[in-house]
Amino acid sequence: MPTHSLRFFFNHYWRPFPVLVAAGALSAIYFGLTGTVWAVTGEFTRLGGQMLHLAGVDTSDWAYFKLVKIQGGTLSRTDGWIVWGMFIGALITVLLSNSFKIRIPQQRRRWVQALAGGIVAGFGARLAMGCNLAAFFTGVPQFSFHAWIFIVATGLGTLLGTRLIKNRWWKGRPTLTKGKAAATPPGSLRIQPVVGGLLALGYACLIVYFFVSGLRPLGIAALFGAMFGILIERGQICFTSAFRDLWIMGRAVMSKAIIAGMALSAVMTIIVISVYGLSPITQIAAPSTFVGGLLFGLGIVMATSCETGMMYRLMEGQVLYLVVFIGNIAGATLLAYAWDHLGIYNLLVAPGEKINLVSSIGPTAAIVITLAMLGLLYAYTLFHEKRHLSASLMAARA
Repeated sequence: MPTHSLRFFFNHYWRPFPVLVAAGALSAIYFGLTGTVWAVTGEFTRLGGQMLHLAGVDTSDWAYFKLVKIQGGTLSRTDGWIVWGMFIGALITVLLSNSFKIRIPQQRRRWVQALAGGIVAGFGARLAMGCNLAAFFTGVPQFSFHAWIFIVATGLGTLLGTRLIKNRWWKGRPTLTKGKAAATPPGSLRIQPVVGGLLALGYACLIVYFFVSGLRPLGIAALFGAMFGILIERGQICFTSAFRDLWIMGRAVMSKAIIAGMALSAVMTIIVISVYGLSPITQIAAPSTFVGGLLFGLGIVMATSCETGMMYRLMEGQVLYLVVFIGNIAGATLLAYAWDHLGIYNLLVAPGEKINLVSSIGPTAAIVITLAMLGLLYAYTLFHEKRHLSASLMAARA
């Protein structure tokens, strides 16, 4: 690729629609190659457990950690390399596009809001056995019924969150700037692409090492993690923005792109299941799914970011999202404690069961119903978008 074309490729953000369609396709391919799914908060929970171990806390009797299976270190797990690959992939494109700059929020309350939102979102995600990725890009395409409960609950949670953040006491005094950015050192814009290129080369060598050393699962995870990271950063993919823009401005660009990506992923996944005889990944559909989704939706609006948005924004130098990341891990770890020690499992999870459309009604009916439901969801976003536009036009004419 010519140098000027490469520069254009990385100096412009990509449209959400092709990015999310590509992400949906990669998610299905990853499942076909590994039998596992694209997810991040499960690894956040394991990181929290291992931090507790380092602090001397005995978690050997915590049922949730047995459920998510803490085995080895984060760098020896495929889910670990999905997470770190996403961070690294996002950082590579940030550096190649000369867009890394340290940014610090001007309002002190933003630190507290980010931490609180991260904790609520992390707790809710793990209560529902997965965040937005585990529902939207793995749950629905895996035909797990729990994903639809989570989507509805997340929508309601984000709607509640948008009403919360509109309050004056939440926003604080209005400021003229969104935040303050550290001065960019002279010459750093010339250095960033070089560092990005070297990082990409080093990471590629690591992936090759995994494959030649017989660590194929880690190599696949590291490769796909980086590709996911590149996509979310270049497409600026954030599920919080998708919901918030829809509720506040009636803007449905991101929402429609997410639905399209889910539809393609579902079609490809049913093909993978049928051809290779793989069993779809199914989570429990229970009261915990709804409560977790509601908390997750509220939390991501409070924190101004879901997990994907947090990852690429942190790599862009927005320090606030390090606090969101810490909050996510803390919230997930808190849920792991509450699971059995505070009776969460018996109260909200035990009444549920795993329901998968493929095993319940067959693959053909499963894909037809899934696409029909996604079609209805797409139609709703269009309706909401047009209604908001009509209301705006009427207000402008008044």
